[in-house]
Amino acid sequence: MSMLRPISAILACVLGFSATSAWADGDPAAGRRVFVRCVACHQVNANGSHTVGPNLYRVVGRKAGTVAGYDFKSKLKGSDIIWTEDALEKFLANPKPLIEGTSMQTFPGLPVAKDREDLISYLKDAGK
Repeated sequence: MSMLRPISAILACVLGFSATSAWADGDPAAGRRVFVRCVACHQVNANGSHTVGPNLYRVVGRKAGTVAGYDFKSKLKGSDIIWTEDALEKFLANPKPLIEGTSMQTFPGLPVAKDREDLISYLKDAGK
């Protein structure tokens, strides 16, 4: 019985750490600076309009290709993708498989993991 407590504590720590996301530690202020690379095509504004790309306000948790008022012309429109932090992380690292036929084809992705982490944190924070 005495061994149960240390094992429980270890399991709680392991499970706690595994449930924590890297972007939970992201810096929204740094993410806003990363977003400067995106502003030619996107906004993150509650009252913002769409530009070349859709407004990314409240994108985290939203089904891909569904924001009202934007005409999606890519695989995103018919996909089952939900923009979770994991999905955004993968997309921002390598967007090419999902953006065929769009003007975003020129976007190479964000190769630096910290930039992706901060950007996701900014998108989450900006959508509150």
